[in-house]
Amino acid sequence: MHFKTRLAAGLALLLSCTSLQAEDTVNTQVTDSAKMTDSAEVLALKQEFIATQVSKGFTEQEVQQFLSSANHNQAVLDAISKPWEAKPWHQYYPIFLTDKRLEKGLAFWQENAETIQKAAEKFQVDPQIIVAIIGIETFYGGYMGNYKVQDALYTLGFYYPPRATFFRSEFGNLMSLIKEEQLDNDNLKGSYAGAMGYGQFIPSSYRHYSVDFSGDGRRDLLNSKEDAIGSVANYFHQHGWKKGAPVTLKLNHTSDTAPAASVWVKGKPTQTVADILAPSLSLAESKDIDASQAALLIKLEQPEMNEYWLGLNNFYVITRYNRSPLYAMAVYQFSQQLEAAYHAK
Repeated sequence: MHFKTRLAAGLALLLSCTSLQAEDTVNTQVTDSAKMTDSAEVLALKQEFIATQVSKGFTEQEVQQFLSSANHNQAVLDAISKPWEAKPWHQYYPIFLTDKRLEKGLAFWQENAETIQKAAEKFQVDPQIIVAIIGIETFYGGYMGNYKVQDALYTLGFYYPPRATFFRSEFGNLMSLIKEEQLDNDNLKGSYAGAMGYGQFIPSSYRHYSVDFSGDGRRDLLNSKEDAIGSVANYFHQHGWKKGAPVTLKLNHTSDTAPAASVWVKGKPTQTVADILAPSLSLAESKDIDASQAALLIKLEQPEMNEYWLGLNNFYVITRYNRSPLYAMAVYQFSQQLEAAYHAK
């Protein structure tokens, strides 16, 4: 999933930091950690990690073994330095909003209709959002990632200073997750950010939000479509999704100058609908709306001009899966395509 800083997931950032490069051919050139000479700072971080894990119930020998079996992977660092979300909207959305993905999404929805409906009702999440997330993340299980999860999180946790603290925490969560769910660590593959399974959950999200929706006694996001569907729905439920509520509304911008309201980048909403709407920035379609509710101003770069959208609570919830507004907009627009096509059949 997406980083849950959402990334959360999430994306989470959460973020997001996700499987958004899953359709690329993955270069997994690995450097054996034993051949690297760690700096004093990295050695200190490893000692701190050992102490943290021991405080959680692991033996020092277990933690040492987990560290020594992980490898530094330069391809992980290369990948995280070139995220898809750095692209402008007009280059970003064509990657995800394709006829091929829509056809695959419809087939997935039809094949798993009973499970999707059950999850939508139990967790009060619109079914098209569940289907859209799995489609955007992994093309319905077709591209779950080729990086060894342990190596990805080890590399980012100890050799990627911008977010090393976060990824070290995820590395520790992975150790716990492997034990709790009896996962095969040697063959556990995912995204460059350590996200796994149909919905690309990072270890902390796997531990906290996954559910056994198939009823077989396991929470298996790697092989069980039922568990993946239920877990995505539970994630959205736990982060405040309101079923049937609007996600985002397109705005008309009638000025040559930028809007007075601040464009959202990250963090909780700090503006209301009333703060954002103005004579030069109005709803594209007339709609009754609570002007006092929290809202986000979203800017999408198009070749000729910028588009502006009003993001509401449900839009913000999508960014808990992956914090990029581009990601959230792609999920929303894809969900709209899915819903229209599914009910047309």
